[in-house]
Amino acid sequence: MKTIYKIGQKNRMFFLSLLPVIFLLLTSFNKKEAPSKSETSQTVGIDDPKPANPPANFKHQTALVNGVKIHYVIGGKGEPLVLIHGFGQNWYMWNRLLPELSKHFTVIAPDLRGVGESDKPEGGYDKKTMAKDIHELVKKLGYNNINLAGHDIGLMVAYAYAAQYGNEVKKVALMDALLPGIEPVWSQVSASAWWFGFFAWPASGDIVKGREKEFLTNFWPMVGHVKDPFTAEETAEFVRAYAVKDGAKSTFKWFGNFPQDGKDNLEFAKTKLKMPLLAMGGEYFAAAFLKDHSLLVAENVTESKIAGAGHWLVQENTAQVQKDLLAFFLAK
Repeated sequence: MKTIYKIGQKNRMFFLSLLPVIFLLLTSFNKKEAPSKSETSQTVGIDDPKPANPPANFKHQTALVNGVKIHYVIGGKGEPLVLIHGFGQNWYMWNRLLPELSKHFTVIAPDLRGVGESDKPEGGYDKKTMAKDIHELVKKLGYNNINLAGHDIGLMVAYAYAAQYGNEVKKVALMDALLPGIEPVWSQVSASAWWFGFFAWPASGDIVKGREKEFLTNFWPMVGHVKDPFTAEETAEFVRAYAVKDGAKSTFKWFGNFPQDGKDNLEFAKTKLKMPLLAMGGEYFAAAFLKDHSLLVAENVTESKIAGAGHWLVQENTAQVQKDLLAFFLAK
């Protein structure tokens, strides 16, 4: 757990460094002056409000499921593989992997409720409900059994999906995060992760609004290891997805629902997952605990430690993530 402690120290220092910025933002809100369109575009860091394009064999789609509109990209051939992104990113976090994965699977990469082109309702941000969004999308697309992978918040949604619809999940990969309420790791990590509390704070969305670029580009390095792992295109798309109306505010609700998620997970964990589970953690982040953590909720766990990576696995070591995911999902 020394690794977790070091991460916590680093994040506490970053939080202290944010205080002057938060103060500046709060005082700017008190002026009650709306920025011009050009100022908003410059502040957000996006000139083109349109979503980024996936590879040529993929297409953008939307579906009304569980009472909300969910945006997703879909492409490829073969059995369905659903990829669920986490906080600070959207479906585009998978873009580097889509060409190769789509040679073997029909890949479905949704935007979770709250971000990008998906709806941003007032409620429903507990992971049990968010998993139901994805399950209804899968059903609407005509699939009865899927392979499933989730990173960060997507890990939590993927677990809630597998726990509720276990007989419909062939394999599941949980990537570099942890499950609310599952001890002992949950308390140890969440105590050092200052952003859990800040994001869950009701005022946080207003503080970040209009400063999504500054917020995200300063937050990403705090849990990463590789310097500047995102391309300019990835940075622009992630910022855009959180700068849409109510984007940051709604995604912070993913964290505000952790208490309910913890209660749900304790119920889910009474029955361990039976399907093969891959616990994939970055060498400098979740690899320290994710396998043992996963064994608390699943019976058939294998491990992948992504060398040289922090939290942003796909961007920090694309080649190994792709190799290990394919090896896991293609194994008979």
